[in-house]
Amino acid sequence: MSEPTGFGRPHRHLRRTDSTNERARGLVAAGAPSGTVVTADEQDAGRGRHGRRWSAPAGAALLYSAILRPLDARHRLLPLAVPLAVCEAIESLAPASCLVKWPNDVWVDERKAAGVLIEARPPDWAVIGVGINLSISPEEFPPDLRWPAASVGHGAEPDGARRALDAALGRWVEEGSERVVSEFERRDALRGRRLAWEGAGEPRDGSGVAAGIDEEGNLLVQAEDRRIALGAGEVRLVSLRQR
Repeated sequence: MSEPTGFGRPHRHLRRTDSTNERARGLVAAGAPSGTVVTADEQDAGRGRHGRRWSAPAGAALLYSAILRPLDARHRLLPLAVPLAVCEAIESLAPASCLVKWPNDVWVDERKAAGVLIEARPPDWAVIGVGINLSISPEEFPPDLRWPAASVGHGAEPDGARRALDAALGRWVEEGSERVVSEFERRDALRGRRLAWEGAGEPRDGSGVAAGIDEEGNLLVQAEDRRIALGAGEVRLVSLRQR
């Protein structure tokens, strides 16, 4: 493993912003160096995958975006490596055991405690967006997110979470592909479970049983008599029940 990338130097913190990813993209255009991190107490236009909104009360979540530049072969599995870093950071803050719902949701007790949104222009740069729910009570989540959202709890606060994520991210973005795949498989929340997908693979919609990931980071699904590799799209568990 190579020397860890340093994240958090420089660090720009905002009381309120539209989206930390948007601010980081602006800093990319202005020439900000790799390792630059943007955080905020609040954001009013934060988003997850497929344009979903990511919101949180002030100071109750880590709202974090980091710049990585340039990109090379080491970063081929960045979409897998980042949620692994998030898992490691959360577990350093609380007695939690994290799993990853492919491709980028981090679960604690089968509830989403964190999410990742990576925006990239290879080979020039990537903006790594992370949101971690730290101390949001169930009634503070928007009604459409109360299931399956969760918080880390245990007194976790944004500054400590940022430092933990800076360190973990620095290690995982440089990690070799073999270890990234191995660790993702260990934390795979979907393997062996029935799921449905939309807008990915061939056919574009379908269902089957999750069968791990391949060396390219694609989700493998056993569907009837064939195995399908999904590289993108929307995946949901068929059997996930609210508690």
